[in-house]
Amino acid sequence: MKKLQALLLGVALSAGAFAAEKIHDTPNQVLYVTDGTFAEVKSNLELAITDQGLVINNVATVGEMLERTGKDLGATRQVYVHGDVFEFCSAALSREMMEGDHSNIVYCPYTVHVYAIPEQPGKVFVGYRPIPVTGNAASKAAFAKVNALLARIVSEALSW
Repeated sequence: MKKLQALLLGVALSAGAFAAEKIHDTPNQVLYVTDGTFAEVKSNLELAITDQGLVINNVATVGEMLERTGKDLGATRQVYVHGDVFEFCSAALSREMMEGDHSNIVYCPYTVHVYAIPEQPGKVFVGYRPIPVTGNAASKAAFAKVNALLARIVSEALSW
């Protein structure tokens, strides 16, 4: 399996894998920008989620919603060319979070987002909102694992 992964990574690099730059790394947001098309990066993000054995519960098409409702609000500015938020959970990690503290249900589902904006054609933004590592010891341990999962998913999506 490791040989196959190395081979696929080599093919991706020789085919011009995305070069991503981290532009936000705060407790509230981790965000990267990369070159490419929205469709390619979105597909990579979807694959990175499902490759972890996770099921995508919903794809919120935020960009489409803003475009559709903007007309009713009298808005003229296009916010996103495309803008989607993937929602998913890990049964094992969610159980750990909620066994640590029942109120941790608020952190499920997890989300990652991908968007393109009119001001920067050819650029795609990918990121996630880290879960605050707070609460009791069990909650903190679970939150750290969820944040590592989110980082791994985004990293994987940007490495193809």
